[in-house]
Parts: sequence; structure tokens; C-alpha cells
Amino acid sequence: MKLKISLLSAAVVVALSACSSTQSTSQQVEPVVQKVEKQYDNILLQKYAGPYDGVPQFDKVTIADLEPALDIAIAENLAEIDAIANNPEKPTFQNTIVALEASGEALDRLFPYYGIWANNNSSPAFRELQGKLVPKFSAMSSKITQNKALFERIQAVYNSDEFKNLTAEEQRITWMRYNGFARNGATLSGDKAKRYAEINLELSGLHSKFGNNVLADEENYVVYLTKDQLAGLPKSYISAAAAAAKARGQEGKYAVTNTRSSMDPFLKYSEERELREQVWNNYYNRGNNAGENNNRDVISQILKLRHERIQLLGYENYAQWRLEDRMAKAPENAIELMNKVWPAAIARVKEEVADMQAVADKEGANITIAPWDYRFYAEKVRKAKYDLDSNEVKEYLQADKLTEAMFYVAGELFDFTFTPVPEGSVPVFHEDVKVWEVKRKSNGEHVGLFYLDPFARKGKRSGAWATSFRSHTTFQGKTNVLSTNNSNFVKAPNGEATLVSWDDANTYFHEFGHALHALSSNVKYPSSNGGVRDYTEFQSQLLERWLSTDEVINKYLVHYKTGKPMPKELIEKIQKSSTFNQGFSTTEYLASAIMDMKFHMTDPELIGDPVEFEKTELAKLGMPSEIVMRHRTTHFGHIFSGEGYSAGYYGYLWAEVLTSDAAEAFANAPGGFYDKDLGDRLVKYLFSVRNAMDPAEAYNKFRGRDAEVGALMRDRGFPVSE
Repeated sequence: MKLKISLLSAAVVVALSACSSTQSTSQQVEPVVQKVEKQYDNILLQKYAGPYDGVPQFDKVTIADLEPALDIAIAENLAEIDAIANNPEKPTFQNTIVALEASGEALDRLFPYYGIWANNNSSPAFRELQGKLVPKFSAMSSKITQNKALFERIQAVYNSDEFKNLTAEEQRITWMRYNGFARNGATLSGDKAKRYAEINLELSGLHSKFGNNVLADEENYVVYLTKDQLAGLPKSYISAAAAAAKARGQEGKYAVTNTRSSMDPFLKYSEERELREQVWNNYYNRGNNAGENNNRDVISQILKLRHERIQLLGYENYAQWRLEDRMAKAPENAIELMNKVWPAAIARVKEEVADMQAVADKEGANITIAPWDYRFYAEKVRKAKYDLDSNEVKEYLQADKLTEAMFYVAGELFDFTFTPVPEGSVPVFHEDVKVWEVKRKSNGEHVGLFYLDPFARKGKRSGAWATSFRSHTTFQGKTNVLSTNNSNFVKAPNGEATLVSWDDANTYFHEFGHALHALSSNVKYPSSNGGVRDYTEFQSQLLERWLSTDEVINKYLVHYKTGKPMPKELIEKIQKSSTFNQGFSTTEYLASAIMDMKFHMTDPELIGDPVEFEKTELAKLGMPSEIVMRHRTTHFGHIFSGEGYSAGYYGYLWAEVLTSDAAEAFANAPGGFYDKDLGDRLVKYLFSVRNAMDPAEAYNKFRGRDAEVGALMRDRGFPVSE
């Protein structure tokens, strides 16, 4: 079992990735823990039923079963852990590490249901229950990581002569077990161990509270428009907004919901400046409104507890502890990378703002560009500079066709085919969810299933993410993959095409990269399907590059009415404008990444009010007044809804260095982005190995050298330092 603390402590589920082509069989005999199928009355714990080696029974489960199921699964897992820890035999890889890998199957089956209720189909009833469940899981996790006998056995295997003879993957998962325990309180005893467990318990509740507060603000702040307030908005947006209003009991009006997919196009196209300001404030003030859903105090408590906890382990600050086992190794290295990019980014913002202000002045708007004007006037500049209308581009970006495009790329590079499963043969958790069977194109071998939940709705958190209900392993017999992608497109009325922006299309490909990472897995053990945070976004970021390949554009980017491919002239405009607005996108991201690091490198007693700290520190950096952080502090779920990205949001930029460098390799290859040799190496070293190989080694094997930051600067149109 892999400890899934972040899944229960956060309302955020993100699929990760990482590595090893070394799949040689261990010299050990049969595992100590035999796979025996236990029977359960509670359906949430039962072995998945039905076709495709069993699938989650979303049509049969109820929230009422959740708490009793978790109690059973926790008790069972703790009993398994005790049996491993108290085994009288000498610690070996099989009776300790493999036994741990095999433990917790009931919990593994439970988590997909929990994740869907937390992220896709949340409700007040679930959120109330969540407050009771999270502490239980936190307590279990502390009992495991503070089990001295268990840690001693893991340590013994790690330091044994046997370790030297294990395969590369087996050595890595042993190291990960040892490192995970050593870094998470296993070395503590007495009052320190007790306090460490108490802190974890408190944090688990605060993480859930933070995420639920943001979700509440997303649900409660909706702007309803009347017909006379639609000026500038595309027909497709108006249609979707009307459907969203009708679904909320406001037929005849038009709803701008408090999600990025609804907010972003409204700010880009609406001619109603006061409404733009209102929508902007709704979105960027999530978690910072008056009342019980304000996150300021929650953030302060989280930071203080995290700082206290790492002090128990002997670290100076949280970021130092967090980055120790990641590619960056130390916060100073991450900061060095961000400092290389920041000056160029804010310099570009000044140029962008000057261009926008000139347009506003020419039109006689009599305004100074404000944050809620940026997207609107950037679009005008785009049209003036490149004669490129984002709404015109959007007419060629149909969600269904983009799905086909992703499947095409998967077929060309990954040898996968996607075939819709017969309707009703696989239970789904919402009527919008579609499912495909994934097979090897070359030999018809079954790989798994792909679930897609593309549309926004009430009770579904904003953003886009990927998860897996089951991962590929072979250590107890080969398992297939149940992979999912989740988006928040604004759904078009029945019979109409759902059109998305170029940015949303990139994100769609990005999340599919996570899915392909899961589906490509060729590892033996569950722990190898995890990932190193500042590496796991690389594969998905890289897949975005295939959206703009000629093969995808010519086959799948077709007009939603005429069916004609995107014209060559429009493609050229998109390509020429590829670095347009990079000041905005880079600065809003980097501001969040830098603040994440500052929050986790500063003594919380010196931070005070986190919102004021944000303002002060960004002012020191010279943050342009026309832009705010992509994720402002009070709704920065990546770092405060859990600990997956805390002191790690920089990882997107770290991964982008790899992405840009790898993309240049494809651009220069004889076969371009569909080069067979490079594509084979892509799958072999960057996708199939997951986390069974050190990421730096894996990338070097793919590229033949380490990544270079110059490619990133060229990608963004920034000056490259010699």
C-alpha cells in the first residue's frame, strides 16, 4: 500500500508520474504475503466487479457506507502493518518491503470512491462527513510512520547485503520506504513523536477546511447577466452561460460561474468593465471573503504547524525539508532558476501593458489598465499585432475533436487505441462521464480503461486533474490501468459543440499526458507508480506540444459548423503569436511559485497576516500592479489543501526546463514530433519507467545529456544569457 495522505487530507487529487526500464526479475522466491481475496459486506471495500478485470461500482455505492468502510480498512491495514513489523524472521526484501507493497488493498479500493465524492461530486453532506474521516486516516498514518519495529526492519533491509543484489527498481522502492519513514517522524520518540502525530492530525483537518472553503466560494459567488449585458461575448459562451443559469434555476439569465473556465473568457471578451471587475473580484477573492469561509486564519495555522513539525526533525524550514529528495535538492536551487526567469518576465509585462494602454487611449477609454482589463486589452493587442482573434481560433477547438486528437497522438507515439465501451457496461459517477477501452495498437493487448469527466457542474472543484483508480503492477500478477481525466469546460446546450480556448485545449492535452503516463506504466511494484513532484509535470507539459503539430491541426482542428480544417493563414498567426502574452502567463505563475517558497522559508511568526505578507513580498519583487498571482494565497489549493505541491509549486517551471529541452529534441529530429526513434525513447525512458528510476538519470538516458535552461527562455521569447 502507498500511503495516500494527500487524498484524504485534501480536496485535490492530482495524478503523478515517474520511471525505470530495468524490469529484471528479482532472485527471490514467492512473496511472503500471498494474495488472498478477502470478502467484505461493505461494497466500498469489495473487489471491483464486472468486465475489464473489475471496475469501481459507482452506481451502487452510497456515502452512508463510507465511514464504516474506512473504519474496517484502517483496522485491517494496521493489523497487516503489525504483522510485518512483528515478524520474528530476519528482515528481507520479501517479508518486509514486498509485504508493505501488498498491504492496504481495501484502502486502495476505497480511495477512488472517496476521491470522486471529494472532487467530482461533492456535497454538504460529504463535507460534513469528511471532517470526521480525515482525522482517522491521519491517526493511522502516524501509527504506521512511528512504528519503531517496522522502521527498524525497513532500515535493516536498506543496509543489508541483500540490498546490493536487488534489481534497480527494488533498490529504489526500498530507498523510498526508508527515506519516507526517516523523513516523516520515524526517528522521533517520546513527547516528540506524540507531538508529531498531533500536528499531522491538526493539519489534516485544516487542509480539508481550506479546500472546502474555496469550493464554497466557488459555488456561492455567481454573476447572473441579463441580455443587455452580453456585449462582446461570443455566441458559444452566451449559449453555455444560459445553460448554466438554467441549471441553477435562473432561466432567462446568463451565469458567469466562479471557475477559471468561465471567468477567463468573460474577462477576455466582455465589454462591461464594471462586470469584469466584479467577476475578477469573485474569482481572485475566493477564500478571502467575510464569513466562515475565510482562509486567512487557516493558512496561518497551517504554516505554524508545518514549521513546528520540521523543527522536530531538525530542519531550518519547511522548504529545506520538502526539497531534500526532489530534483532541485534545495530551495536555493529552485530560487536560482526562478530568479533567472523573473526579470525577463516582468520586463515583458511592462511592454505588454504599454501596448494595451496605447490601445485603450486610442479608443478614448480614459482608464488605466487594471487586472480585470488585462485579458480584454491583451486580446485587442493580439488582433492588432497578429490579426489573431481568440474567438476565431476557438471555433476550431471542439472538445470532442480534441479528444480524438489526443487519441491519435497516443496511437502514433504510444501504440494505443481507444475504443468506446458499450453504453451501460461500465458504471460511471455522472452522466457526463465517458469511458474508453485502451489496447495496444500493434497486438491488441488490453491495457486498461480511460474515464473522461470534461464538464463543470455544481459540487465539482474547479481546474483540471488526472487520477487513476488502479495502476499497473506485476508483483502479484499483472493488473490493468483505470485512468481518469477531469476538466471544467462550460458545457454547450444539447446538440451544440462545446468550444474551448487555446489555453484550455493545451490543458486538455496536459492532463492527458498524466493519463498516458499511467497507461504506459511498465513497473513491478505499486510504489514505482508514484513520482517526484518537480518532475511529474514534465511528461504532461511535454504532451501539450503535440496540439500544435501539423498532423493534429489538419485532422482535428476543424470548424464546428463547416467541418473545414483550420486555414493555413490562421495557423501561421497562431505560430507567430506563440510568445504573445508570455509576460502575463509567466509572471502570474512565477509570483505564485515564489510566494510558495517564501511562505515555507520564513518563520511563521514573522509572516503575520498571510494576505498582507503576500502584498509586501510581491511589492519587494517589483510585481506589476496589473497582474496578481495565478493562485492568490487564500485559494492556493496546491499548497494549502494538502502538501503535494507545498514548497513545490516551482516544480512546473523546473519541469518546463525539461519540457522545452525535450521539445527542441523533437523539433530537430528527422521525423519531427512523430520521429519513431525519439518517440520510442520517450516512452521507454520518460513514461513507462514511472518512478522506478531516478528522474535525472531517466532524462539523461532520453536526451543523452542533462536539460539546459536556454530552451525555456527561447520558448518564451525571452533573452538568453550566455
